[in-house]
Amino acid sequence: MLRRSALSTATAITLAATASLALTACGSDSLDTPSTAGKAAGTDSAPATQTVDAALAAKVPAAIKAKGTVTVGSDASYAPNEFMGADGQTVTGMDVDLFAAAMQKLGLKAEFTNAEFPSIILGVTSGKYDVGVSSLTINDERKKQVTMVQYFNAGTLWAVKKGNPTQVDPDKACGLKVGVQKGTVQVDDLAARSKKCTDGGRPAITTVVETEQSKVTADLVSGKVEAMAADSPVTNYAIKQTSGQLEVVGTMYDSAPYGIVVPKAQADFAQVISEAYAALARSGDYRKILDRWNNADGGVSSFTVNP
Repeated sequence: MLRRSALSTATAITLAATASLALTACGSDSLDTPSTAGKAAGTDSAPATQTVDAALAAKVPAAIKAKGTVTVGSDASYAPNEFMGADGQTVTGMDVDLFAAAMQKLGLKAEFTNAEFPSIILGVTSGKYDVGVSSLTINDERKKQVTMVQYFNAGTLWAVKKGNPTQVDPDKACGLKVGVQKGTVQVDDLAARSKKCTDGGRPAITTVVETEQSKVTADLVSGKVEAMAADSPVTNYAIKQTSGQLEVVGTMYDSAPYGIVVPKAQADFAQVISEAYAALARSGDYRKILDRWNNADGGVSSFTVNP
């Protein structure tokens, strides 16, 4: 359904189009490092450390409790959800902050390992990873293989330059130039929308496809395209990274939940993970972490197991 769908093989992104000068000078596609990107997004302060919830910690399966750590498979190529930090070795991002906080509630430590996206579920089912946390869309095919815990909701979201100077409406996009990242579902979405335009005798949508999302963002800031379409966390992060040069247009559509991947044999652990996220929501820290990454609009109120 989204970029992180079962059939997706999209390549890594580093959403770091931050500094105005870098983006606007002669249409440059220069990119910031992850460290400066984080500071520009207001993410240079760590989320609050969680206090262990004794009642929840008591529900953690004995083998995991004895180990004290949870090994997590994550494709660190999808800012702001999961990407490499300034040191080039540490996985960081919204998903990392959320899951680490939930594990602290359980008295556990999360250890993230960078993994190729298609290998994550296999890594969980084979025992290489205890869980997978990597913007994985929940679907029936995945639920046949693993248990999934809902923690976020994402969909396609468009952005335009501040003030929407060309009066873009995603539902009336015929004749527009729209940027998207290669390999995403937004490519197919725009193709379908463009076909409707031409079938109705109107101009086609010109889809400008870039290998990296950072270049898509730069294209919009420089005026090469009139709009861009991406997964909602990516769009929201791009808006914050560009320091107010962009804004959302329209509303999110084709939304679907992201889920944490847990082995089928660990249904009890999946349930306690759900309860740990619910505890974060009650304390307000779930919302604070989403706000930190400019993604509060994807928050959920229920952390359902296998919705």
